[in-house]
Amino acid sequence: MQLIPRHDPHLLVRSSDGHTVAALLGELDLVQVRRLRPELDALVRESDALTVDVRRLAFCDATGLGLLAHGAGRARESGVRWWLVCDQPWLLRLIRLTALDELLRPRPFAPYGSLDPVLPSRPPGPLDPGRCGEVVP
Repeated sequence: MQLIPRHDPHLLVRSSDGHTVAALLGELDLVQVRRLRPELDALVRESDALTVDVRRLAFCDATGLGLLAHGAGRARESGVRWWLVCDQPWLLRLIRLTALDELLRPRPFAPYGSLDPVLPSRPPGPLDPGRCGEVVP
C-alpha cells in the first residue's frame, strides 16, 4: 500500500488496488469535521473500497458520529464497500446508543491491512475507554 499525503494532520491514508485505508487521529469534533468532510467525500469518490480506522481517536462528539454516518451513507449510495474499524468500548457504545451500528457496521480489525506501522500510539484523551465497560453486540 502506498501512503497518500492529505491536507489534514488528523488523517492518514493509504491506498492500493482500489482499496483505501483512512485512519482518523486525535479528536473528531465540530472543528475537525469541517476540515475532514471534504477529505472523506473525496476518499469515497476515489475508492472502490474504504476502511475508516478510528482506533486512534481520543474523542468523538455528535458531529463526529454524523461525519462517519455521512461517509458510510455516501459509500453505500456510490456502491463503495465500507468498513469502520473501531475497538474502543466508549465509541462502540455511542454508535450503539445512537442506532448507527447497522449503518456503520464497526469491526475490531481492518479487513484489508491497516496503517498500524505508520500510526502513532493511541493518544491520551479526555475519555478513558475503560470507564464505559464492554459493549454488548
